[in-house]
Amino acid sequence: MKEELFEVRDIDRKVYREELASFLPDKMIDIHTHVWLKQYRKKEKQEQKRTVTWPSLVAEDNPLEDLQRTYELMFPGKQVLPLIFSSLTREDDWEALNGYISQCTVKHGVPSLMYAFPEWSGEELFSRVTEGHHLGIKVYLNLSPAYLPRKEIRIFDFIPHHQLKVLNQHKMILMLHIPRDGRLGDPVNIAQMLEIEEKYPDLRVIYAHIGRAYCPEDFGDAFELLKHTKHLTFDFSATTQDEAMYRALDMVGPQRFLFGSDLPILRMRMRRICEDGRYINIVPKGMYGDVSGDPNMRETDGSDAESLTFFMYEELRAFRRAAERLGLSRDDVEAICYKNGRKLIADTAEGLYGASSKISLI
Repeated sequence: MKEELFEVRDIDRKVYREELASFLPDKMIDIHTHVWLKQYRKKEKQEQKRTVTWPSLVAEDNPLEDLQRTYELMFPGKQVLPLIFSSLTREDDWEALNGYISQCTVKHGVPSLMYAFPEWSGEELFSRVTEGHHLGIKVYLNLSPAYLPRKEIRIFDFIPHHQLKVLNQHKMILMLHIPRDGRLGDPVNIAQMLEIEEKYPDLRVIYAHIGRAYCPEDFGDAFELLKHTKHLTFDFSATTQDEAMYRALDMVGPQRFLFGSDLPILRMRMRRICEDGRYINIVPKGMYGDVSGDPNMRETDGSDAESLTFFMYEELRAFRRAAERLGLSRDDVEAICYKNGRKLIADTAEGLYGASSKISLI
């Protein structure tokens, strides 16, 4: 008998049953998920460290079937459709990783984005997106030029203007994980976000993780500075910061706010705290190997460890707190968790592919 993907414990069933099942709609769109096959990833990587390493502790592989099984285990009684993209570096077989995502779309009707490299011309970008039947692109700071120090990377270093023009022209989706230690509150990030807003009004940009607003120090006065925007959209993937969710919702409203998970890392069993402006994931002792050298990880044991549930549930608990604080209706919650994402996917697919779209929506 095949071993189950991960364990669902009594604490998980209790949290889901008592706090989440009736709060969440019956259909959901997860706008932010990573899918890959480990055979295409290089085991030993030499590239300079630009990102945190703890997410790699949760899953070394995440084929589409594992993602779908995750939803069955975590959301019994619900239908969940993901927007998928890969997870890669320049040292991986990125052609094969992007190719696998395309196969998932063509064979299974799952909407997808392609990981894109900043040196591609606009023509190459458009050709690769449409040949793969993607809806747009995912970009990441680790694909910016190698000579740039991590702290100096800017948004336009890994999503340049010539590509933004093409995305805007064809009303594609851009999933954007912003750089820099100041995260959403960084003045360079804010300036470039406002520039994108002004120059590319038809671009369907999603700022992942509420602009990486994991702790209050990560957003500062950003929501005040961005409050007059009309297009930018946030997903709240991989954050448990309900204050950021509340502030973002108050700024953009429920029509520009999207449920995203960042699976598979949300399978992690954890609780998140903030100390001195840094987030720390509290995890059961020994569950994820030796984490003693990771400043974003801390272990616990005994009854405290036994009380820990999934990162996914902690994220959704935080969303519920923000929603209740703001007085959102059931329709608002359904829009955030389902209708907004469905419309975004449907409208983009219609514009790019019309009747030839391969995507199957729920």
